[in-house]
Amino acid sequence: MKLDNKWMKIALEEANLGKEMSEVPVGAVLVDLKTNKLISKSSNKVECKSNPLAHAELEVILDGLNYYKKKYLKNTAIYITLEPCLICAAAISRVKIAKIYFGAYDNKDGSIENGIRLFNNKLYFKPEIYGGIMENECSILIKNFFRKIRKNKLI
Repeated sequence: MKLDNKWMKIALEEANLGKEMSEVPVGAVLVDLKTNKLISKSSNKVECKSNPLAHAELEVILDGLNYYKKKYLKNTAIYITLEPCLICAAAISRVKIAKIYFGAYDNKDGSIENGIRLFNNKLYFKPEIYGGIMENECSILIKNFFRKIRKNKLI
């Protein structure tokens, strides 16, 4: 499968925008699979909204639900710079997004290839999953962010 990295590049742009706002640099993009049209893009908004649930994935999912005015996003794909956490993976499953493309693997909080591996549970809708898309670029961005925070002793 030849993958066009166009959407992951936009997700990376969003992650960089989030980083400039002191957010954990994660970006997400929601794409309509029938039209190949961008539906929504976002970075994390946890700090600016003072909301621990304002992850990039949830932001684009909410935008997508509003855009389509439906409760499912069956003919969409989500591109994320970091492997989704449990909350985001469960939300992706609940709205029935058809495909997940993610960049960096998250050994700590990821829940697709790491941790709980949500989609191994047959109770959940399982999208097609593709990990490691532009992994190096996505991984460097997040690692450098936390390295800088640790150096400045902000966490």
